[in-house]
Amino acid sequence: MTKTRISISLEQQQAERIRRHAERAGLDVSAYLVHAATRQMAETEAVEAQFADVDALIAATEAEAARVRPQTEAAVEELTEQERREVEAALGLVYGPDRAGARPGQAA
Repeated sequence: MTKTRISISLEQQQAERIRRHAERAGLDVSAYLVHAATRQMAETEAVEAQFADVDALIAATEAEAARVRPQTEAAVEELTEQERREVEAALGLVYGPDRAGARPGQAA
C-alpha cells in the first residue's frame, strides 16, 4: 500500500498535547492522528446515515416550499374562535409558553 504524507501546522502546545496522548496510547503521533481522524470520520458518517431520511425530508419540503406561491395570510378577524384556539395552541408548541397567549397577528 502506498502511503501519502500530509503536513499539518499547529501550535506547539497542541503538538505536545498530541504527543503525550499518543505516547499514553502506545502509538506514534502519525498512527495516533490517523486513528483519531478515522474514528471521527466513522462517527460523522454514522450520524449522517442516521439522519439521512430526515435530511432528505427537509430538503424535499424546502424545495416544495420554494415552488409554492405564498398565500395571503387570513386576517385574525376571519378566524373562528376554534381556529384561533388552534393557532394559539400551535404557537405555544412552537414558541413556548411566553408566546402561547399572543393572538395571531400580534407581537409576542
